[in-house]
Amino acid sequence: MAAPVYYRPAGPAFLHHRRSTINVGLGGMRVYSDEEMTVGERVELELLLSEATAARCWARVAWIEKLEPSDGAKFDIGLEFTDMADDDRRLLTSALGGV
Repeated sequence: MAAPVYYRPAGPAFLHHRRSTINVGLGGMRVYSDEEMTVGERVELELLLSEATAARCWARVAWIEKLEPSDGAKFDIGLEFTDMADDDRRLLTSALGGV
């Protein structure tokens, strides 16, 4: 599902980096990124659901595809959510329209 959700690596050092998701659901998301990752890599994310709402989770890189320079990003990446607190899952569900 396409939804107005942005993400960034969790932690204060990355507060200025926001990246747009292409597709997001309760099981994971597909994103464009200029940062190369490896399949199986575990990443902590902050999902920016609105100006005032964010959810945190852990995800695993499920797949990665290198893109052409004209595509606007270097990589197309599939992330599988592996751990999310119940409250964060409820926030994401609400942002997705109660899916």
